[in-house]
Amino acid sequence: MDHHFNTDRTHKYPAPPSLAALGLQDRPLHGKRLSGQDLTKLKKFRFQLLRDWLVEQFDPCRIADIGGGKGLLAYLLQKSGWQATVVDPHNQALPNKYKDLQNDRRVCIAPTERVPRLAQPFTPDLAVDFDLLLGLHAHGCNIRIIEAARDQGCDFVLLPCCVIDEPAVPPPDKHWLPWLADYARQQGFAVQHFQLNFKGQNIGLYNTGRTG
Repeated sequence: MDHHFNTDRTHKYPAPPSLAALGLQDRPLHGKRLSGQDLTKLKKFRFQLLRDWLVEQFDPCRIADIGGGKGLLAYLLQKSGWQATVVDPHNQALPNKYKDLQNDRRVCIAPTERVPRLAQPFTPDLAVDFDLLLGLHAHGCNIRIIEAARDQGCDFVLLPCCVIDEPAVPPPDKHWLPWLADYARQQGFAVQHFQLNFKGQNIGLYNTGRTG
């Protein structure tokens, strides 16, 4: 696949692909609250919903939350028995509370709580210490995550947002999301899409195995 280097940041890309084109049209949005009741409207609880999805898809492992910000997702994964590390050059404190969707209540986080952090940008050599590389709207890291997973034998999960600071971008006639999935396939991964029930860019891709 040819790389189209990111020298023109002004041209517009086509509309996102339809859910049907990604094989998602018949799949219910993931997420529950209260006594197992499904969420029926798009919500803002992306970290809780992504934690639940990860726990269903993968066994507990060493996960790098790349561009993980304040670390709430890593904190929730720790509570689920995962070894979660935030990789982010901006060192931020954990939030002081979050919403428990299962029980429909607020949960306080003590000021003494911590998650492991690497206060630096993601570089491919870091992947050697992890089993799973996660990029939730990780600007500029999506291609590097795929390539690091290829080189180090990791799995990856991406919810790509934009092409800012990526080393390569799609041609003007192709949307970023399917182009990135095709790029991962070019690296020898079998790829599947998924959708979560939160506002904003909520469609992701992950590798389900290797093809070569």
